Amino acid sequence: MAVLRIATRGSPLARWQAERVAGLVRAAEPSVETELVVVATVGDRRQAVPIAEMGGKGVFAKEVQAAVLDGRADLAVHSAKDLPSETPEGLVIAAVPERGDPRDALVGSTLDGLLAGGVVATGSQRRRAQLAAARPGLRVAELRGNMHTRLDKAAGFDAIVVAAVALDRLGLADRISERLGTGVMVPQAGQGCMAVECRSGDAPVRDLLAAVDHHASHRCLDAERAFLAELGGDCTIPAGALATVRAGAVDVDGLLASADGATVLRHRAGGADAAATGRAVARHLLDTGGAELLGR
Repeated sequence: MAVLRIATRGSPLARWQAERVAGLVRAAEPSVETELVVVATVGDRRQAVPIAEMGGKGVFAKEVQAAVLDGRADLAVHSAKDLPSETPEGLVIAAVPERGDPRDALVGSTLDGLLAGGVVATGSQRRRAQLAAARPGLRVAELRGNMHTRLDKAAGFDAIVVAAVALDRLGLADRISERLGTGVMVPQAGQGCMAVECRSGDAPVRDLLAAVDHHASHRCLDAERAFLAELGGDCTIPAGALATVRAGAVDVDGLLASADGATVLRHRAGGADAAATGRAVARHLLDTGGAELLGR
């Protein structure tokens, strides 16, 4: 191939991630040249609308995936947490580079530093529910936009919640007031991971991407995506999962909650098969009250 075309959203973070993957590919195969194919998604165009009202996480991925499927690009780089749990026919997640920090972070205040009645902004139902469970007296406001837009709006609230990895990758880690432990807030499935998709039948690109795959990170993402798929994919209630690799096994910590944080269900299990373990954790939650939450 003369030039490897990489589809990406146009935000600074998305471009950073695409350039990072391009650099990894060129380091593995110096003869390859790369170029970005910037794609506008419905999620980018409608930043005033809550994600759930637009149809869930696929609003940040479908147009980027379409660019690969129709041949405008050879591969796509996504924030893995933005991907629906089912990969479209004709595509495959061929590589997951080494994962960054999966935790959520507060900007503007620490959790303990927030006064009762303080206003915390986030666009995530998962974060809303876990904030309500950790600090019932807080109020939560809606927040959308790319990372720089969110930071610009931060002064209007007592704190905002964002993915720590986004600030790390943009060189803005000094804005973080506190990285929230996963005992307080379970991350979104795939948070901190980049997912690199290509056409399933494109053997040359799949071979290139195999050289930049981080096996442990890929196993963790497989487990977390299987967890989400078992819940029904883009479920509309707060759900989170974090997988870690330990002595060859994959441990999965999963969460389901009610929107108001009054009910929080968690379960942790481990196993050698990443996807099977993710599904088992989700099934346990469904069988112990989660199905009722989903039914609401």
